[in-house]
This record gives sequence, structure tokens and C-alpha cells, in this order.
Amino acid sequence: MNKYEEAFRDHIGNQTIDGKREWIYPKIIKGKLYKYRTYFSWFLLAFFFAGPFIKIGRYPLLLLNFIERKFVIFGQPFWPQDFFVFVILTLTFLVFIVVFTVVFGRVWCGWACPQTIFMEMVFRKIENLIEGNANKQKKLDAMPWNREKIFKKSLKHTVFFAVSFAISHTFLAYIIGYEQLWAQITGPFAENYVTFLSLVLFSFVFYLVFAKMRELVCIMACPYGRLQGVMLDQNSMVVAYDYLRGEPRGKIRKNEEQDKKGDCVDCGLCVDVCPTGIDIRHGTQLECINCTGCMDACDEVMVKINKPVGLIRIDSKNNIEEKKGFKISTRIIAYSAVMLILLGSSVAILTTRKSVEANVLRISGSTYSESADGRVTNMFNLSMVNKTFEDKNFRLELESSKNTANTTLIMVQQDSVLKSNSEEKKVFMIYKEQKDINKNEVPMEVNLFVDGELIKTSKFTFLAPVRE
Repeated sequence: MNKYEEAFRDHIGNQTIDGKREWIYPKIIKGKLYKYRTYFSWFLLAFFFAGPFIKIGRYPLLLLNFIERKFVIFGQPFWPQDFFVFVILTLTFLVFIVVFTVVFGRVWCGWACPQTIFMEMVFRKIENLIEGNANKQKKLDAMPWNREKIFKKSLKHTVFFAVSFAISHTFLAYIIGYEQLWAQITGPFAENYVTFLSLVLFSFVFYLVFAKMRELVCIMACPYGRLQGVMLDQNSMVVAYDYLRGEPRGKIRKNEEQDKKGDCVDCGLCVDVCPTGIDIRHGTQLECINCTGCMDACDEVMVKINKPVGLIRIDSKNNIEEKKGFKISTRIIAYSAVMLILLGSSVAILTTRKSVEANVLRISGSTYSESADGRVTNMFNLSMVNKTFEDKNFRLELESSKNTANTTLIMVQQDSVLKSNSEEKKVFMIYKEQKDINKNEVPMEVNLFVDGELIKTSKFTFLAPVRE
């Protein structure tokens, strides 16, 4: 490796040796993996733009309205009191990311990250459609400002901003809901100018990200790439160059002995297609997003020179050094089982939550009271939390048993409506005839019905004096 090649250790892939940014013009090689990525990105993009309109039951698929404290995840409404659920889900998600990265590397970055999907599968394709391939883009940027350059640049950036505007609208729909978004963008400007200015601001941010920052987001802004170094080990599956097979690299020349050369012909295509400008032959680097573009490019060259494909492939460093080849190891199975358990736990937390929670507690400091007509009274608090966005009708009934004979339950407040997204406390009293009481503590149960459905059965103790 010569001095220039060693310089990659001193700067990131999109910088020159003297520290200036080098604009990257990645070539597009439409190989097998690129086609799979394209199909997968179509699915993700369709899901993203359709997401605000998808409802599970009466609720949207996802709603994160921080302003009005309304949250819905997979059709399940959440209340601020459910913050512990968010903590559990967040921790589960972080552990899942760590485990997934340790096993499979940064596949998320290259195949599912919104930054990569929008950059490579939307904005990059628009750029290639308007300005041409990588070589034509270089020529266009190098030429003076003439009619062709002004037209193509103006058209490209106009389309870029229009797409960014659509993205910002979609994100806002995930926050306030598409019905409220539509009402605001079609309503009077004087009443909705804040929404309009917010959309313009975020559209401009998205435009700068995809038109100017590009790979800098992955290399410098995103913490995931930086954390990669501590999450990967020599058994992690990453996009890797088989240097044992490829080195010593060299171009194929006539009348030159090839037996002492490796399979790498030093064509540079793996560098030309990289969206972050690295040379994968230098090993795993923080700039690598595992987009697998270099794999497609290298396989294409290997086919042309009648060499086996897979010189650059998904593999671990240990597998390459030990020439084992990829196989599903016990480690992968164990880590995958952990991920499935984590996902199952998250799903269980989401699906087993109750829309209404309730507790029955004796009023603090009270025991019982006696009336002149021979009745004993206990007072209780019914605390209820409605985690939905609709009002609920409720009723409280005593569970029939031998202990509830001649026993009456009366709500102090006559209303039977539990308001949406609220916590309310109701007071109720239990009356019992003294003649039916034969012990100091009488166990009882009350049933809470919400919209006709039994939500909870609470046990409590009725306190009373015993007359000899």
C-alpha cells in the first residue's frame, strides 16, 4: 500500500488530503442487490407516505402529538401516565439495535434508514434523471453557467424542494393527524400561518439535508455510525473485502503472468459506486453504511473476467481469515433469539395495555360511620384513567354474594361519563344494615363496567362494628 493509499486513515472518505470537502458522484450499478434495495425502498416509501392514513380500529397507525399530549403507536393510544411504557420500549429498541448491529452490522443504514432511502432511492434518482450519470454530473458542475446548466440546476433543485415539501407534510401528519393537517392547510392563512411557516422551515431543512449535506449526515451527524466501532467485533457480519483472495491486486495485462496476482483487478469500481466515497478494500470504516453497492460492482467485474463472485461480500473478519465462508452460527441463532424475545416483549406490552385503568381505595383516614336508622356506611374513592380520545360511559356494581345481602352502593357524583384522555376520581358509598353484620371486616367486590364491558373487579373490605 503506497503513501497515498495510507492517507485514508487521516481523513474521512469525502475529504481531500488537505481537508477540503470532495463532492461525491457515485455511479449506479444496477446489480441484483441494488434491485432488491429498490423494491424494498418502494415498500418503505409507500408505507411512509400512506402511514398517516392507515387506521387500526378508530386510531391511526402512528400519532405523536406532543403539543396536545396525544400518542398512538400501532393503533394503541397512550397517555402521559404511560411514560414508563415509552421508557421500556425505548430501552428495548436500543438493546435491539446493539444486538442487531453486533450480528449483522449496519444493514439498517444501507437498507432501511430514512436518510439512505430518500437520498439514494429518491433524490439521487431524480438527480440522475435530470443531470445524467456521474460523469455527466461532473461535467455539468465544471462547465460555466450557461443556459443548459441553469435549466438543469434550477429544475433539479425545484423538484428537490417539492419532494422535501411533501416529506415535511407527511411528517406533520404523523404529529397532528391528516384530518387536522388538511383542515389547517385549507383553512384561512391568518389562522394557520404558524403551520405554513413550520412546513416551509422543515422543507428547507430536508432540502439542505438531501441537496447539500448528503453523506455528511451519516458520517458526522448520525451517532449510530460513531457507535459502530464499539458494537462490532470480528464475528459481526459486515460488507467485507476478502483480501486473502484479492491481494496482491493488479490490473490484467496481456503477456503478463497472472498467477501471482489476486482476483482484485484494481478497477476502482467499488470506490466509484460508494455513496460515502470510501474504499472498502481498506477494511470496515465508520463511513460504510453497508449499502452493498460495492458488492454489485465487484460481482459484475468478476463475472466479466471469469472469476467467482463474492470477492466483496457480507461476511465477518474471522470467517475471511479462517476461510470458513458464511454460515448460520450458534452465535447468530442465540442473538436472533434475543431479538425475537425483545420484539415479542414490545408487542406484548402494546397489545395487553388496557384503555381504561381503575383502582378502588378507601378514603384516607376513614373507617365507617353509623346512622340512627341502624345502617353502617363506608366511603371509597374510585380512581379512573381514560387513555383513549373518546368519552366513556361507566357504571359500578356490587358483585352479588352472601356478604352483599341488604347492601347498597351509591355514587356521590351522579354523572356516569369518564372524559377522554383524563384522570378522574369518583366517590361512592356502601350502606349495609347493622343486623346483617356479624363480623368487623366483610370482604366484598365491585365490578367496573365501561361502555358495557367489564374492565375490572376490585376487592375491598367493608368495616363495621359488631353488636353483641
